[in-house]
Amino acid sequence: MPDGWQWDSTLFQGSAAYYERGRLPYAPGFAETLATALGLDGRGRLLDVGCGPGIVTLPLARFFTEAVGVDPDEDMLAEAERQAMRRGVTNARWAAARAEDLPAGLGRFRVVVFAQSFHWTDRDRVAATVLEMLEPGGAFVHMSDLKDRPAEPAPPPLPAPPYAQIGDLVRRYLGPVRRAGRGTLVNGTPNGEDLVLARAGFENFERHVVPAGEVVDRTADDIVAWAFSRSDSAPHLFGDRMADFERDLRAVLRRTSPGDRFAERLPATEIMTWRKPVVSPAP
Repeated sequence: MPDGWQWDSTLFQGSAAYYERGRLPYAPGFAETLATALGLDGRGRLLDVGCGPGIVTLPLARFFTEAVGVDPDEDMLAEAERQAMRRGVTNARWAAARAEDLPAGLGRFRVVVFAQSFHWTDRDRVAATVLEMLEPGGAFVHMSDLKDRPAEPAPPPLPAPPYAQIGDLVRRYLGPVRRAGRGTLVNGTPNGEDLVLARAGFENFERHVVPAGEVVDRTADDIVAWAFSRSDSAPHLFGDRMADFERDLRAVLRRTSPGDRFAERLPATEIMTWRKPVVSPAP
């Protein structure tokens, strides 16, 4: 959990409606890469912790008997249910809970995945609980965008979204320290997942990078949705100044691209896996 920060229910309040449109997708083929790496064959159960609107749960569901998405935000779960119905995914279900509420009566799992959500949790406590919830040989999966992106092979055909200027605008409205729910992230969010998982008793670490790199067109509406999908600029943080912020944000976007069109390259996806030890039966 981030230093000096305590979780509260407003972390992503109001963001669910913007998430699907605003966030860039994980690399195409991430689900197939994970299925191959873990030898998934349609059996067993998946648990996606901090599932949001089902961005990872739904593509992975076909590799399991059942997929369970857990998130404390009811609006995120409602959006996940809508997306499951739209895509015809019938073996997914959703539970309102924090990672710290686990095991929450959910049973045993073959795979437990955290997609850019583990850093919000009491990581040592949660890792120890997940170890108990996994089948012997089951996998703990950590997914994120690849942080060290390679150099651009060629400039995109349109301007890139002005993320640095957007960050400056957010700080002008919300203060110099990154917001997160009712609190702030003075030191950012933690990393070092390998040490946390080793302390919990996991083993057999593997790392997989799923390439992407496709250039996608983005509109001003997409970038506004990106801003409101984030914990540090969630809609509720602006209070009665939300409309003012959106007006100023659109002005920044228009100065960068008068046609309100942008381009950016999809980031690669980093998948890290650890295994629960398979305990040999006593002689």
